[in-house]
Amino acid sequence: MFQFGLKIIAVLVLLLGLTRHHVEGLCSMEHCTDHTRCVLSKDQRSCKCTDGYYADQCDKDADIKVTCGKDHITIRALEDFFKYHNVPLESLHLPNQSCRAEKVVIDSEAYFMSRISKHNYAACGGKPLEKNLTHILYSLCLLSDPQVNGNITRDPVIKMDYTCVYPYTRTVSLPFPLVPFSSETVMRVDDLDATVQLILYTDSSYSKAYSSAPTIELRDKVYVELTVTEPADFFLLLVHECWATQFPQPNTTEGQFHNLLQNGCVKDQTVSFLNVAEAQSGRNGGSSTIRYSFDMFRFTTEPHELYLHCTVQLCEPVDHQSCTPSCSSISKREAMRAGPSQGLLSYGPIKIEMPDRTPSDVLMTVVLPVAGVWTVGFFLIIVITVAKAGKRRITHGEDD
Repeated sequence: MFQFGLKIIAVLVLLLGLTRHHVEGLCSMEHCTDHTRCVLSKDQRSCKCTDGYYADQCDKDADIKVTCGKDHITIRALEDFFKYHNVPLESLHLPNQSCRAEKVVIDSEAYFMSRISKHNYAACGGKPLEKNLTHILYSLCLLSDPQVNGNITRDPVIKMDYTCVYPYTRTVSLPFPLVPFSSETVMRVDDLDATVQLILYTDSSYSKAYSSAPTIELRDKVYVELTVTEPADFFLLLVHECWATQFPQPNTTEGQFHNLLQNGCVKDQTVSFLNVAEAQSGRNGGSSTIRYSFDMFRFTTEPHELYLHCTVQLCEPVDHQSCTPSCSSISKREAMRAGPSQGLLSYGPIKIEMPDRTPSDVLMTVVLPVAGVWTVGFFLIIVITVAKAGKRRITHGEDD
C-alpha cells in the first residue's frame, strides 16, 4: 500500500443498500461481542458489521486493500466477500461502466480487483482532482449494479469509495537560478510548486554527472537530462525548446545561437531522445524525466564555448495530451517567456576539448625536420671535402 516513497492515505467507505453509507451485515445478536467488527444499534435490537468484515458473525475479513502507485490506483477485495452479498463480478465497475473489475488470484486467494492508470482516471469517472498547497487527491468508487428479479431486488448494492492522497513538497528558491554545472527552477502549477532540474552526464548510462564545467570533444555525445525532482514521478515534463548560445543570457541578440529543439521537436538532426527505463529510443513529454543527446559542436567565431538553454512545460497526468508535441517546421526561433506552467533553465559554460598541441609543438614539428636536412647536408659537404683533399694528396704523392 505504501509504494514509491509516497505518503499515501487510503479511505474506504462501503455501502450496502441504496441510501445507508455503511455495511449492514446479517450478524447474530448473541455473537456481537467484538465491537471492532460488530456494532449494535442504539435500541440494542440489531447489529451490523463494521467496514471490511462480513458473514453472520462478522468474523470474516474482506481483505480490502487500496494501492496508490506511481502511475496506477488499485482496489481489491476477496471474491468470497462479494459472493456472500450475491454480487457477481460482471456487475462491478467504476462510475464509467466501461471500466470493469477483474478476477485475480494472489497467493492462492481469489480477489475481485479494479486497477486503472492515472491517465484513465478522468475517463473512468474519477472525481475532479482536489488540490491544496501540499497535496493532491484522487477519489474513485467501485460499485455494483442491483440484481433485479422481475421488478424487485433484495440484494444490496455495494459501493466502495476510496481516495489516494499524494503529497507535494514546497521548495523555496529563486524563480530562475543559474547554477554552474546544474540548473534548477521552481514552477507553479495552479497552487502547487514543482522543481525541475537540468544536468549533463558523462555517458549514456546517466549515472555520473559532471561536477565541474564539462569539456567535451567535437562530435562526442552530450548527454542531457531534465527531470521533475519534486514532487517525483507525478507531473509529465515536456521540453519545449532547447538552444545554445555563446553567452550566458538565453535571449541575447549578441553572438551566435544554434537550435537543438523547437516546439518540442528535433531541430538538430543529431538529437535523439532516450528511454529512461530501457536506455532505448524514447520520446518527449512521456514521463517526468526526459533524456536526450546531441553531437558536440562549436561556433565558428570566438568564443567557442557554449551555454545550453531549455524551456519546459509541466502537465498533469490526466491531461497528458497537452504534453504531446505537435511537430511542425518553424523557420525562426522565437524567444519564449516563462508562463504559469513553463520554466526556463540554463546551463554552462560547456567547453570544447581542443587537440593537445601547443604552438611550440607545432614549431618543433616544423623546425626539427628542417634542421635534420641541414645537418645531413652539412655532413655530406664535409665528407665530400675530405674525400677531395685525400685524393689530391694521393695525386701529389704519385708525382713525387
